[in-house]
Amino acid sequence: MTYPDLEGTRRAVLPDGYHHVERRVRVGHGDEVFHDARTTVFTWGMQRRAGLTVFPADIPPKPEHTVLVVTGLGPIKIVAPCRIIYTVDESDRTGFGYGTLPGHPESGEEAFLVERDQQGDVWAVVRAFSRPATWYSRLGSPVARLVQRKVTNDYLRAFE
Repeated sequence: MTYPDLEGTRRAVLPDGYHHVERRVRVGHGDEVFHDARTTVFTWGMQRRAGLTVFPADIPPKPEHTVLVVTGLGPIKIVAPCRIIYTVDESDRTGFGYGTLPGHPESGEEAFLVERDQQGDVWAVVRAFSRPATWYSRLGSPVARLVQRKVTNDYLRAFE
C-alpha cells in the first residue's frame, strides 16, 4: 500500500494530511432499492458509470483482491492499481473500500457504500482521502481535484 492510514474511510473522521471527499445521495426507499444498490456496488457499477474500466471486472470486490482501474482521455490511459482493503455486507450497510498501490497516481483510499436508515431510505456514499503520488499528479493537482469531483458525481449517478 502507498499510505499508512489503512481503513481510514471506515473512521468517523478521515485522516489528516489528505484531500477529503465525502458525498452522500438518496437512492430511494425500501428493500428492493437497497438490494439493487448493493448489486450495483459489488458489480463495479459505480466505476463503470464514471467511465472507468476495472480489471478483472467479473470478480466482485473482496479483501486482498487487487484490481486495475483504468481511465484516460483519448489515447492517454492511466492504469491505477488498487487493493480491496475491506468489505461491509450487513443488513443495512454494504460496500467496500480500496486503497492505492505503487503505480497509482494518487495515494489514499476510496470507499463505495450503500446505507439504509431507520426510515428505510437508501443512501449511496462515497468517502475518500488522497494526495498526489506522482510528479504529474502533483503538477496537475488543481485539475486532479476537479476531475475527482466529476468522477465522484459520476459514481453517484450510477443509481439514477
